[in-house]
Parts: sequence; structure tokens; C-alpha cells
Amino acid sequence: MQAARKTLETSAWEILEQIPDPEIPVLSIVDLGIVRSVEVDGTKVTVGVAPTYSGCPATEFIEDSVVKSLQSGGITQVSIRRVLSPPWTSDWISDRGRQKLRKYGIAPPEKGAVARGRLLGDPMATERIVACPRCGSENTEKVSEFGSTACKASYKCIECLEPFEYFKCI
Repeated sequence: MQAARKTLETSAWEILEQIPDPEIPVLSIVDLGIVRSVEVDGTKVTVGVAPTYSGCPATEFIEDSVVKSLQSGGITQVSIRRVLSPPWTSDWISDRGRQKLRKYGIAPPEKGAVARGRLLGDPMATERIVACPRCGSENTEKVSEFGSTACKASYKCIECLEPFEYFKCI
């Protein structure tokens, strides 16, 4: 019985790893850190999912994707448990997810940035030093507080002259 439960749990995690975030499809929902748990009770699987922020328009779509993907993978009894505590922050993004963002051309948020941040010389400054994901230069400037989604900002690199997005610290 224990082996069957573990196999079902492993299968569920493997399927969840394949579900892309609808706003940043280079990341899986597991990479993003919004899948908090997979609980198995007999043949029923309950997935704990944390929204990235209150009112995120993708939350219901992601939850539906979880149910449909697991059912398509042969796990027929699926439920979602919305996890609100602890709240999601960008610190939940996995190291692998951060690497994927950088490779895709999006500057990932720093780990622990919510608590301490790496600010420009002035302690009262609110701007962060953001390294270009293409060339690594920290000689960058913010073009717009908002990028293609509310969780990203638009930047440009002064060194390589490439525009890029920065996944904000949330």
C-alpha cells in the first residue's frame, strides 16, 4: 500500500513538473514554487497550490490545468487545496527556475530579496541593481515598472544594449 501511494505521488509530481506557468511558460508551476504539496489518500490526490498574489488572473486557470493534466495522466480523483499561508513570494522560485528564467532572457529575482534587497548605494533608494541576463552586466536601467505581466519590469542593458525583463521581487 505504501509503495502504491509513493508511486502515485511520484507520478503526480512528474506531471506537475510539465505544466507551464501561463504567463511565463519557460517555468513549470513547480519551478515557480506555487505547488506546495501533493497528498495521496488511497487513489485520491490533493494538490496544494499557492496563488502568486491575491487576485492573480491565472490562479483558476492553473488550478484547472492541474486537474486536467493529472486526469489526463491517469490520476482520476484530483482535488485542489488553495494554500494562502505562508504566502507565495519570489523566494519560492527554485534554483532551476531561476536558471531557466536567465537562459530565457528574463533577469530572475534575487533570493531573499524581499527581506533585504540589493539596493543602489543610497540606503533610501528603492531601485535594485539588476544584472543583464544576457551579458551579466549590472550597468542596466529600468525602462518601465511594468513589463509584459504585472510581475515583471522592463529594463535595458547599457553594455550590450539589449532590452530584457526582470522578474520582480514579490
